[in-house]
Amino acid sequence: MKYYAGLDVSLKEISVCVVDVDGAVIARSAVDCDPAAVASFFEDRGIRPERIVHESGQLSIWLQRGLVKAGLPAICIDARIAHKALSAKLNKSDRADAEGLAHLARTGWFTPVHVRSEDADRLRTLIAAQKGLIEDRARSRPLEKDLLR
Repeated sequence: MKYYAGLDVSLKEISVCVVDVDGAVIARSAVDCDPAAVASFFEDRGIRPERIVHESGQLSIWLQRGLVKAGLPAICIDARIAHKALSAKLNKSDRADAEGLAHLARTGWFTPVHVRSEDADRLRTLIAAQKGLIEDRARSRPLEKDLLR
C-alpha cells in the first residue's frame, strides 16, 4: 500500500497526517518540532510514505535536511501555492492543513522548492567572508599618493 504524508509545521509542534492512495486518513498526530520525532512517528506505526510534503517557511531548510538524513522522502513545497490550495477548506487548523498537504502529496499538485545543501551554505558563507575581508583590507590600505607625501 502506498502512503502519503503532510506536515504542518509550527515552532512548537508538527501536525502529521498520513493518507493512503485513495485519500483515506490512515494516521494523524501532533509531534514535537523535530525531524527525529517525525521519523519516530512513521517508524512506530510501520508506515513508509512514498512522499512527505511540508511548506516552505522559517524551519523548512532545517526540517528538510533532517528528514532527508533520516531517510525519508521529504519535499518542501511553495507555501504560497499550498496556501491557495488549503484556503479552499472550511476548517482552517493545523490538523486540517496537514491533511490537505497529505492530499497534495498524493495527487502531486504542488511546486517543489529547492533547498540548498549544507555544502552550498558553507561555500556561500566562505565567499561572503572572503568578500568582507577584501573590502576591509581595501578600506584600511592607504592610497599610493598618500604614501608618496
